[in-house]
Amino acid sequence: MELWVILTDIVILLSASLVVGAFFSRLGQSPIVGYLFAGMVLGGPGSIRLVSSQHAIEAISELGVALLLFSLGLEFSITRLRRLGMVPLLGGAAQVILTMLAGLGCALACGLELRQGIAFGAMVALSSTAVVLRILLERGEIDMPHGRNCLGVLLTQDMAIVPLALLMTILGGEGGPQEILLHVGELLLFAGALIAGLYILTRVAVLALGTLSLSRNRELTIIFAIVAGLGAALASHSAGISPALGAFVAGMMLGSSSFATQIRADISPLQVVLLTLFFGAAGMVADPVWIYNNYLMVLSVTLGIVLLKLVVTAGVFLLLGQSIRISSATGISLAQIGEFAFVLGSVGRASGVVDAELYALIVSVAIFSFFLTAFFVPIAPYFGDRVARFFSLDTPFKEDTLLSEEQRAEIAIIGFGPAALRLVNPLIDTDRKVVVIDLNSEGLRRASQLGFHGEIGDAQQFEVLEHAKVHSCKIVVITVPHQRTALQILENVRRVAPQARILVRSRYELHSTDFVDAGAHAVCGDEHEVGEKMALQLLSWLKPQEDSVSPPVGTTL
Repeated sequence: MELWVILTDIVILLSASLVVGAFFSRLGQSPIVGYLFAGMVLGGPGSIRLVSSQHAIEAISELGVALLLFSLGLEFSITRLRRLGMVPLLGGAAQVILTMLAGLGCALACGLELRQGIAFGAMVALSSTAVVLRILLERGEIDMPHGRNCLGVLLTQDMAIVPLALLMTILGGEGGPQEILLHVGELLLFAGALIAGLYILTRVAVLALGTLSLSRNRELTIIFAIVAGLGAALASHSAGISPALGAFVAGMMLGSSSFATQIRADISPLQVVLLTLFFGAAGMVADPVWIYNNYLMVLSVTLGIVLLKLVVTAGVFLLLGQSIRISSATGISLAQIGEFAFVLGSVGRASGVVDAELYALIVSVAIFSFFLTAFFVPIAPYFGDRVARFFSLDTPFKEDTLLSEEQRAEIAIIGFGPAALRLVNPLIDTDRKVVVIDLNSEGLRRASQLGFHGEIGDAQQFEVLEHAKVHSCKIVVITVPHQRTALQILENVRRVAPQARILVRSRYELHSTDFVDAGAHAVCGDEHEVGEKMALQLLSWLKPQEDSVSPPVGTTL
């Protein structure tokens, strides 16, 4: 009976999150704000108490955090870090450390003990990757100077989740310095054994999957992704380490494999559901009555954190040699508490270093800071201009100071069978950058031999197209023979890369109109090409006998 009560509460919470999240999305806010509000109203203290299974939902939603860190590990790439340059990464590391120290100082001044102060500093040091990057991408500002700074800082913060979560676990340990050092040693020993074990298991699994064609065994990557992510979380929990850390390590081990793109896309739906439950459960911690009774404190802390992070972030980039304009724009874009603060808070609550009142304050402040971020990020360039003018540095905000863009593909080829092999002949040994997307590992192996970058993935999923940077391609070629699949891919490409010219293969002539109506710029029909080649061969046979040479039996045209 209890199972059905929990299931009822989950359905109610997800339904409310859908409605409230959509409402806030229409207002230009992050849906996360809606999920938090839905949880705040439906369950927990001061709510209407329509949802009573708060602790059960919170336990289930922890799996969402594990999958989130697993996805983050899949994104981890040394090459990606190098392309950003050292300034954004150094700025990110300095921002985390200095904000933590400043937060610690403020917490101690307000009467918190040392361990709680360190935990408070760690939670407020993080900004919102989901909210900031979403707005920057929508506005096309990710490659502006402040956008690249934000990307570097957020990526650094995301990587800092792992040591910060470990710090939360260590802070929860009891005893003196010797006991804490012993606990740290045990954790590092377990972590080393876990990393070694995960490395061996993931290498074996990748080799096993590499022998299969994923177009015929799609369910295997889904099962493998779930087993890898949640299995690593389970192993980490059994070793006394945060489950999220184990999931991150497993994702990082798989991040360099050719299956990373498809794995990320396969776990995305389950991750979204579990994370929605996580934010809903986090919202249940915030008490509307408590916020109302302590609104002055919530507002004061929110404004204090915004100003603190603005000054610290801008100051860091000023010291790194960037202009006051770019530094100020970066600072105001990152002046909020991020969603990973809830992850650290949940780890801190489990270890006993974060109490319910501090966690409720962090959740409440995060909700208000998310609201402000929706207004701060769009005005960041103008804010930088105003600050520069205030200090009599009135050169306008220019985009010609952009850092060099990442090397992205100009041409995307979806499906790499025999037709694609002939198609790419003019591109071999040229400077054209080509990305190939296919579910067949053998096809990608051939593409790699020809010097093209390959991504294993199903192009019917937006996550695969986005990760392959199809949105920056000038030309997209779809060679998939199945009509419905090719049509779905075409529709997705039109949404992801509306500026790209699209060439589609049509196996049958009667489907050509469908592709044109869906937005293809050119369609090549198999039947048309076959007819032309057969006509040429027939004409060659009809020539006078002395001019005709019979081809050998079995000639392929």
